Amino acid sequence: MNAIRRLLRGENDIDFPKWWKRGLIFSAVLVVVSVVSLATRGLNLGIDFEGGISWEVSAPGVSVSDARSALAAVGEDGAKIQIVGLDILRVQGPAASQDHQDEVRQKLADLSGASVAEVSVSTVGPSWGNEITKSAIRALAIFLLAILLYLAWRLEWKMAVGAIVAVVHDVIISVGVYSVFQFEVTPATVIAFLTILGYSIYDTVVVFDKVKENEGRVGLSSRLTYTDMMSLSMNQVLLRSLNTSIVSLIPVISLLIVGAGILGAVTLEEFAIALTVGLTAGAYSSIFIAAPTVVWLKEREPKNRQIRDRIETAKPASSRRTASATTAADAEDDATVGAPASAPTGSGAVTPTGAIPPRPRKKTKKR
Repeated sequence: MNAIRRLLRGENDIDFPKWWKRGLIFSAVLVVVSVVSLATRGLNLGIDFEGGISWEVSAPGVSVSDARSALAAVGEDGAKIQIVGLDILRVQGPAASQDHQDEVRQKLADLSGASVAEVSVSTVGPSWGNEITKSAIRALAIFLLAILLYLAWRLEWKMAVGAIVAVVHDVIISVGVYSVFQFEVTPATVIAFLTILGYSIYDTVVVFDKVKENEGRVGLSSRLTYTDMMSLSMNQVLLRSLNTSIVSLIPVISLLIVGAGILGAVTLEEFAIALTVGLTAGAYSSIFIAAPTVVWLKEREPKNRQIRDRIETAKPASSRRTASATTAADAEDDATVGAPASAPTGSGAVTPTGAIPPRPRKKTKKR
């Protein structure tokens, strides 16, 4: 509670260089897991990317298990079956012959109590999904190039590199989550991924703007290295970054719980899951990926390296002076324990031995 109170008051003093090391290790583990999962398990691509057939019919009261049991007779028990909205039963499977399509259609009509004509069938070719993928890759490349040029002009190229590293980190982690948990990748997922890139850059620019403001404090006079200045900036901007992330996540989680969980809107679920993962990764990467990347680049500049070396060289001398002053102060305190320096000399004064001295006699005037 004390840490939260200090954070809300802007009095936090977190040692970010120590946490950066832990964060980089944590991110490295996540990246490795994501890459291994993508190489071994791949992505659960939706029908829009792989192509196939989709059957839909209004089937109130029919559950997914009921539909799977009924479709086992026609060999579609392994198909993707969903309840969309309140009562729309959707079955998606690979491409099949016309006779097989008619068999599945008849089974769904018998299961739902509707006529065969009420069961809609749509066929999607994989070429459309390939076009979406190519368009998304082009958009991502153009986005990264534009951000790199803008940040290099607005801030500096090292900060632009840090921002791009953070964005790549967010994309790998987000895609890795979809691969590990086998969430279905749909066009809504691709749109959400492109959306979170903009948020990730925004949060990183907010952090770097404070860093640019504090860069003048690096030097021998302030005894701040570039790493110390970056840690100070992180402490100053941490509350704002957390507030931005929380405010952004609240409506997205509402979409996930109300839209997908209660109302059953599958498209909202696909969009909200990607946004939740991306927003969380973006808030994390702006502090634990982008910032240490810039520190690593800036500390190798000759100017910052000289400042760091001079400050490190001056530290032992100051430590010795501090230690000597502390020792002298302790010795003075020990000496005054037994004999106060300003002991009263009047009646009732206590001597160093603790005995009360005899009362002095009054002097009489000679007549």
